[in-house]
Amino acid sequence: MPDASLELSGYLLRIPLFEGVTDMQVSRLAGLTNVNHLVEVPGGQYVVRVPGAGTSEYIDRRSEEVAALAAAAAGVNADVLFFDPSDGLMVTRYIADAVTMNPERFTDLAAVARAGRALRTLHTATAPFATDFLLLRMIDDYKRLLRSKDAVLPDGYETLQAQADATTTVLRNHARPLVPSHCDPLCENFLDTGERMFVIDYEYAGNNDPMWDLGDLSVEGQFGPAQDAALLEAYFLGPPPANEVARMVAFKAMCDLLWTLWGVIQHINGNTAEDFWAYAVGRFERCRALMSRPDYAAHLAAISAGT
Repeated sequence: MPDASLELSGYLLRIPLFEGVTDMQVSRLAGLTNVNHLVEVPGGQYVVRVPGAGTSEYIDRRSEEVAALAAAAAGVNADVLFFDPSDGLMVTRYIADAVTMNPERFTDLAAVARAGRALRTLHTATAPFATDFLLLRMIDDYKRLLRSKDAVLPDGYETLQAQADATTTVLRNHARPLVPSHCDPLCENFLDTGERMFVIDYEYAGNNDPMWDLGDLSVEGQFGPAQDAALLEAYFLGPPPANEVARMVAFKAMCDLLWTLWGVIQHINGNTAEDFWAYAVGRFERCRALMSRPDYAAHLAAISAGT
């Protein structure tokens, strides 16, 4: 294995798929919190995901395994060929004819629509996941972890959290059935063949309000009104109900609030994949700006009205 690092070689020894294989090429792929490698052998191409340091503190790998396998069975995720829930070492089939999405590629409204249809399949055709994505509990858990590390939050966080309570109250009082959801739809977690969109990486997946995924993707992809409209119309197979549009907007704000805390955790853990403090502050400011918009209260009213 001349192209494999010594560290990766140790992980490969745990994977039956590569037992006895000597003709192998390994190359590094992108990844924020984990280390991903493309492994090419005579029998095919695979992605080996090595879990990042500190991820066991906030990721339930057994629940991830259930979600990843269920999404693959529904045809939304890449095929999962190996998963070790003890630490999250995973092997998936490499999708050779797909491109990794980013905000620029999502300016194509046809790609946005493919993402909407993929999320609809995930939400409607996938077996239930092992855990629920409980937003308020996750925020509390993240804050508890940060307090244990004496972490500093962005200035004004507690004031913003108080403002967010109005949103969480409306969403709680008008809750809808939870469905299998990705819960972390970064653009880079979408792989597009031009005909079909795959959604990968189920570390944060759980049963959730489906509008979380749409709202989060909109935020991550820096969507404008035309992209939001294309996403919603593809998802609902036609014009979306006003209260669902409103739920999507509310979850845009709440996902930025949650990922603010996540970014601080990465910063405290010493993750150098990017400047996670700047990431957290940027998320925080975007959340504050959205909840300060004049039409935000009207969206909360639409959720309450249920129309």
